[in-house]
Amino acid sequence: PNYWVENVALVDPPNDPYFDDLWGIHNTGQTGGVPGADISALDAWDIEEGSDEVVVGVIDTGIDYNHPDLIDNMWTNKGETPNNGVDDDANGYVDDYYGYNFNNDTGDPWDDMFHGTHCAGIIAASGDNGIGVAGVSWNAKVAALKWLDGGGWGEAFMAVEAILYSGMMGFDMSSNSWHWISENEGMRDAIEVADILFVIAAANDGMDLDLYPDYPASYDLDNILVVAAT
Repeated sequence: PNYWVENVALVDPPNDPYFDDLWGIHNTGQTGGVPGADISALDAWDIEEGSDEVVVGVIDTGIDYNHPDLIDNMWTNKGETPNNGVDDDANGYVDDYYGYNFNNDTGDPWDDMFHGTHCAGIIAASGDNGIGVAGVSWNAKVAALKWLDGGGWGEAFMAVEAILYSGMMGFDMSSNSWHWISENEGMRDAIEVADILFVIAAANDGMDLDLYPDYPASYDLDNILVVAAT
């Protein structure tokens, strides 16, 4: 049969004003890099721009939940009334409406360093809205699970709590852009018990993790996805 055949066209780039800065999403060599060294986001967006049914727990320094490029994609706890001082859903956390602050044990996961906001934007900044940038998923929801303080530090137990919270609340996955070089059995157990996809950075040191283990990336667990940089 002599069928009519249509080419597979890329979607038009979104109208976000800083989209061209996102070489990791669409690399044309605009920063002196290699054209095409990217995640082929335009090809992916031609199929799916992201679902608002997907929730990512951003385990980090918190999130600026009023940010104009994130406010529409913030996860909210439907069982919780914000700022009323009551644990409405009886999950053990008071006022955990946007997430929780495990660093100082409050319901306000405001980002006082902005690293977590940066990570949340990579994940789910609203796309094609004429503001800022476009996240990998234009519609996914991000929950703010703050365990790192304004200097980027936190105790391991705080991270364990955040990981267990992400599993308890039924998030689809968590994003983790942090590391240290020592093993922690409680951390490994928490990741396994949470039983959701745990996306973790391979750190920024350019090291072979098979020779020089880095944690949590080097835990041998089926639900860990380790992400390196180029």
